[in-house]
Amino acid sequence: MYEKELQEALKAGLLAKDKILEIYHADNFNVEIKEDNSPVTIADKCADKIIREYLKEKFPIYAFLTEESEDDHERLNNPYVWIIDPVDGTKDFISRDGGFTTNIALSHNHEVVVGVIIIPVTNEIYYAIKGQGAFYYKDNKSIQIHVSDKLDDLTCLTSVFHFNEKEQQLIDKHKDKIKHVSKCGSSIKACHIAHGKAEISYRMSAGTKEWDTAASQIIVEEAGGLFVEPSGQRLTYNRKDVYNRNGYIIVNRKENILL
Repeated sequence: MYEKELQEALKAGLLAKDKILEIYHADNFNVEIKEDNSPVTIADKCADKIIREYLKEKFPIYAFLTEESEDDHERLNNPYVWIIDPVDGTKDFISRDGGFTTNIALSHNHEVVVGVIIIPVTNEIYYAIKGQGAFYYKDNKSIQIHVSDKLDDLTCLTSVFHFNEKEQQLIDKHKDKIKHVSKCGSSIKACHIAHGKAEISYRMSAGTKEWDTAASQIIVEEAGGLFVEPSGQRLTYNRKDVYNRNGYIIVNRKENILL
């Protein structure tokens, strides 16, 4: 189930990746500031168009929720919704640090059932189908991945551009268990936790939206981890309010929900 959706999401993402890298390696590109004060580039807009048009042709009855397209709320009446962030980590893209991703997820009845995250600069891909595990692909080889089983000597991944004081306080509070802290861009944090390379990441603010977390959540969960609000509640999708207003925590084990 959902194998076709996964394969087509991968194809759409790889088509977008080529355009993203073409712009990324150009001498310059314009940066605009959106109404919410976040930046957007031509790469965001082109990748969004490529992915939407490709998937719309393959799945004409599915709805869309994407960062760069107008949300008309028609999706709320559709059980199937593609949730897309064409360039997650636009600030990383602008700074040319490589720490950005392309995120494509499919929600069915408010739960993500397919997730794809492509890291364009390194040509790495993480993907998952609900109930079928999480996988990592590079150099024509795909392997199943799992979170680590560590309960101490933990590595915490923090945002490059959005790290805040509350998150620092939590890290300091649990320094007996959190021994390593590293900065990491966009959804790569979730990917590294799913891959067993780190154990915890906090986002204790209301700034992210559904397209920032949908693909990440299923990949982490299918790798054996947890992606939850601070209350322990799982995030749901295709909501009227797309903001993740309570923030979230990503961990390898429930014992590491350190608040």
